Amino acid sequence: MDLLEIMANRRSIRKYTEEEIPEEKLQKILQAGLLSPTSRGKKPWEFFVIKDRELLQKLSKAKRHGSALLADCNTAIAVFADSDLSDAWIEDSSVALGYMYLMAEEQGVGSCWVQMRMRKDEDGNDAEQNVREILGVELPLRMVGIMALGMPAEEKEPYAADALNWEKVHR
Repeated sequence: MDLLEIMANRRSIRKYTEEEIPEEKLQKILQAGLLSPTSRGKKPWEFFVIKDRELLQKLSKAKRHGSALLADCNTAIAVFADSDLSDAWIEDSSVALGYMYLMAEEQGVGSCWVQMRMRKDEDGNDAEQNVREILGVELPLRMVGIMALGMPAEEKEPYAADALNWEKVHR
């Protein structure tokens, strides 16, 4: 499969089987993140791999909407970055997440981005701060998002090439 096919096939998967993600697949996903480019080569990101069911359950309640799937995923990768090290920490972390998503697809692992930065929980508390407290992560590490991972329990159709929004391209 070429890269464009991987990109077309990559869909947000929110339902997972009980099957463990093989360690070699997880390692490749993490390697993809570590290979991602960063501004001025600063590599400000830090990847926290979470498999503990209790922590995943707590993380699933860290924000008001869209995080419940973390309770049922096999593994999550919380992506933080040192905001003192680089002013491009958000962009660098986003690129790393993108690389990991593509590798997850290539490895047959389902994935979904759970946005935490600039989100709130049910009580109006900052979701990023909630995650830092759950995982014991202190500033200057800032959070971009969490990547939920698991062996897919659902299938989605790939994006169709003829449905691409070419009107979004300006020359």
